[in-house]
Amino acid sequence: MKILFLVNHLNIGGITSYILNLSCGLKQRGHSVFIASGGGGLLPKFKELGIGHIPIPIKTKNELSPKIILGAFKLSKIIKDNEIDIVHSHSRTTQVLGCLLHKFTGVKHISTCHGFFKRRLARRIFPCWGERVIAISEQVKEHLINDFKLNPSKIILVHNGIDMDRFKRFSAADREKAKLKLGLKSGPVVGIVARLSDVKGHKYLIGAMKSILAIYPEAQLLIVGEGKMEKELKRLTESFNIEKSVFFIPEAYDTREILPAMDIFVMPSLKEGLGLALMEAMASGLAVIGSRVGGIKTLITEGKNGLLFEPRDTEGLKEAIITLLADPKKREALAKGAEEFIKDNFSKDKMVLETERVYQEVINERAG
Repeated sequence: MKILFLVNHLNIGGITSYILNLSCGLKQRGHSVFIASGGGGLLPKFKELGIGHIPIPIKTKNELSPKIILGAFKLSKIIKDNEIDIVHSHSRTTQVLGCLLHKFTGVKHISTCHGFFKRRLARRIFPCWGERVIAISEQVKEHLINDFKLNPSKIILVHNGIDMDRFKRFSAADREKAKLKLGLKSGPVVGIVARLSDVKGHKYLIGAMKSILAIYPEAQLLIVGEGKMEKELKRLTESFNIEKSVFFIPEAYDTREILPAMDIFVMPSLKEGLGLALMEAMASGLAVIGSRVGGIKTLITEGKNGLLFEPRDTEGLKEAIITLLADPKKREALAKGAEEFIKDNFSKDKMVLETERVYQEVINERAG
């Protein structure tokens, strides 16, 4: 099978990690994989795997951008010359591109919905979902049915998968080494890996840390990511007078270099399709806390493999973090439960096989 992924960029983020895992797995199963994108920091990783890259001008959020038309003309010839079987898109603009490629070449188009879309008029007039839509969580599937009236038979639930060979529980020595490398002290570290966007809820975590530091002055907050809210969040730490206990570092090309420094991982999102960073933290044997929204509820079962709190509830988040700081045994038990849960339910191999079945189903329809 020959598969072409359409993605805006290959910079650090959940979608790029998803495509990297999926591409690797599909290639291991004997398929030919190509990626059309605007490039990005993680492009060398794809090239190392022998995955063909086709540069296109698609770094845009405008679904009516001329860049999409230019990309469609360029890719139409490539699709025909290489006899591509499936085009798989991963954002609104690449869904439009996938739809055009289907019309121009007849190639089958499917899309993955990685989160929640705004109900805009253009989406209703030009849906562009493709022959099938992969939803990464039950909550995303419900969103597609309830908010966009998609036919449930066209939506396939395929959870993101983690390459468990890359993630493992860290030793105490690993933790101390990672803290030292990042310039942290030996005190407990609460961490988050997410783009600095308001939807990720960083300000509620910072608010919780203000009260936590009054009880645990040696605690530290590690914020990993980049984004438009960086200055605002830094000002917030200064207004709370906790800037010396809060550490901001840019996005990490490999989260395995960052996660060992953390004792507790927090995802306080206001919306979340599933949460790949949360999954990686769980796979690494970290105790996790998440807001009770979206796909986070799929991953965390209260008291079994993590703790949940209501979104925007700074006080509830503070209490959850204090609970784990005060009880190392509970923290360890939840961490073990998190690791086992991901291993049993969210493996990369399972994601690859289920996605492959979606491709085959669509191709068989064409053959029929």
